Amino acid sequence: MRLLHPLTKSDSSLIILTFWCIVLMALTGCEDNGVLDVKSIDVPEGYALSAGTSTVFKNSSYAYDTDADWVASIAANEKRFTHGDRLYDNPMNSGNGLGPVYAGYSCGSCHRNAGRTKPALWTQTGTDPDGTPVYGSGQYGFSSMLVYVTRKNGAFFQHYGRVIHDQSIMGVTAEGKLECRWHKAQFQFPDGEPYELVYPEYTVTEWYRPNYRDTDDPIRPEDLFCTVRIPLRHVGMGQMMALDHEEIEALARKSNYPEYGISGRCNYINERGRMQLGLSGNKAQHADLTVELGFSSDMGVTNSRYPEEICEGQSQMQEGSMMGLLYDKLDISTEDMEDVDYYLHGLGVPARRLGSTTTPMQYKGQTVTERQLTEIGEQRFYEAKCHLCHVTTLHTRPRGATLLNGTELPWLGNQTIHPYSDYLLHDMGSEIMGVGLNDNYVSGLARGNEWRTTPLWGIGLQEKVNAHTYFLHDGRARNLQEAILWHGGEGEASKNLFMKMDKEDRQALILFLESL
Repeated sequence: MRLLHPLTKSDSSLIILTFWCIVLMALTGCEDNGVLDVKSIDVPEGYALSAGTSTVFKNSSYAYDTDADWVASIAANEKRFTHGDRLYDNPMNSGNGLGPVYAGYSCGSCHRNAGRTKPALWTQTGTDPDGTPVYGSGQYGFSSMLVYVTRKNGAFFQHYGRVIHDQSIMGVTAEGKLECRWHKAQFQFPDGEPYELVYPEYTVTEWYRPNYRDTDDPIRPEDLFCTVRIPLRHVGMGQMMALDHEEIEALARKSNYPEYGISGRCNYINERGRMQLGLSGNKAQHADLTVELGFSSDMGVTNSRYPEEICEGQSQMQEGSMMGLLYDKLDISTEDMEDVDYYLHGLGVPARRLGSTTTPMQYKGQTVTERQLTEIGEQRFYEAKCHLCHVTTLHTRPRGATLLNGTELPWLGNQTIHPYSDYLLHDMGSEIMGVGLNDNYVSGLARGNEWRTTPLWGIGLQEKVNAHTYFLHDGRARNLQEAILWHGGEGEASKNLFMKMDKEDRQALILFLESL
């Protein structure tokens, strides 16, 4: 080979420097495709990895809303993530696609800081004549909840569909409004300590068709099933989409513990024209992160997968036209939606916080450190058999995840993660307060009393991120202890083991959950 120019001393130095840079990159844990090596992560004292190279060491209100290192370290990744983040948070309006009816005006309106905005079910909107507080549909353009309605035979109501959209743009009538009244019941632990649980009673008011009850297809209260979903935390979304499906299906085959009444199973749903394993959603009823569905059903934003308005054929279409809405093109592009999908996949997962080694705490008359008490709580978690469903460790498949428009994310592949979930369906009972957690809503193979095991990673930061501690699908649990006490069915044995613990051990178990 002939050199065009002879090498100078500076050229030789540059070649040597480049060589050692390549060597250094290899030694610091980057593979050829830019995938980070978990061994290269410098884990700060007091933390533990939760999602491999996607773990972030945040303990603030932005703990859920921080990009993973594989995003931040690559300019092209960061650009798409930032664009998706902006689309996720920026409020929509009637000029760029919102409505005519909707539930929230942006992804971020219901998922503040990528978490779960305080649900409207706990925002008082009125008072009954007897003094009973009434909660329900939000007054500020969003409700931070989805209201599902069906007939008791599972059929949808004509002119309404599966969701009551309780918000609308100016000049358009919302489909209805939700009222919620909470019923309370008193219980006690075996040691005599009292506790209280609450159960929601729903009423749909202000139906947009005032004479609908007089038509040939009336909505009768006795034939109405109504269930509500508050937002999920957007923690570990990318890892969930990259899960090894064979491992999940193997867990389903293994999930048979007759001594504890536990027998989990997979949900399979038909999406995009084929049968797929469900992972996403309260009942594992989706095979993706529902970005396209969210834009359509939650905001009324038409797109390539859902090109029709959610109120197609209803009077709101004409009302929207009178307010200047045009229905001649899609409201958002597939490329923009994939950037939102990119943002969700690229979010880091908060590291587990092990507790202070210097903060003193009391446990059964002894002084222990916060870390020691957290470790005691972890032992009680296992003793209560919580780990049989809230599986601590799973793995992602080698190729990582694929976004809705085909983009591959290899950075999510080959990771050991700790979601504290098996992502399987479990019967959660129908007995507590006469209803349990049975909402009578079928999703795929999931019956009304079956729910996907909620991933627990990040759960201890919800109060810091979203300023509330409402849990379960409809926010009926006002704290982590109530969430445990609502466990029935396959969760009954674990709940009973928790209830039989000393108060200090119950508190230690809660402290462990708060460390996740």
